[in-house]
Amino acid sequence: MISIHDYVENFPLKHYQEHFPWQVISEIENIIVQLVNSRNEEFEIQNGIAVHKTARIEGGVVLKAPIIINKECFVGANAYLRNGVLLGNNVTIGPGCEVKSSIICDKSVIAHFNFIGDSIIGSFVNIEAGAILANHHNELDNKEIIVSINGVQTKTGITKFGSLIGDNSKIGANAVLNPGTILPKNTIVKRLQLIDQLNN
Repeated sequence: MISIHDYVENFPLKHYQEHFPWQVISEIENIIVQLVNSRNEEFEIQNGIAVHKTARIEGGVVLKAPIIINKECFVGANAYLRNGVLLGNNVTIGPGCEVKSSIICDKSVIAHFNFIGDSIIGSFVNIEAGAILANHHNELDNKEIIVSINGVQTKTGITKFGSLIGDNSKIGANAVLNPGTILPKNTIVKRLQLIDQLNN
């Protein structure tokens, strides 16, 4: 069994913290749609996108609903957020990043030119430039995502899931995390490292 709470202490969707992470991600668009219009007057809400008035969004950013961007966030030039994105407080998304169907918790930093796909990222996580959180087995005939938890392989029943990254983890530049990667709190991934938990 796996609980998001074991990896992310202050998960913003409290009702879902005991669910499997891939279950939450598979429903993330519907979850965020329901939450957008419940934001208070501190948010500007338009066309399924809620942005806190203290957030800073640079030029060239593309936001495709549903999205919630919380207070003091920064989204750098030409970033692309789509298909259900929830940013916690004080999150930084660097220039040229793509974030798809993901939850990024408080005070985490995604440097620049990263791809974050169908993932849950804890608080105080730092992801250096060029790192990829892959979300799909393009190269396999059987594309179902399988995760490894304490050496036990578990089928998810879905074909799109990236990573669950625990609080305070550090992901080095140009690292690649294969679909279904589960990283405990305080994990360090070296620059250029490939994480493939099913083949280690």
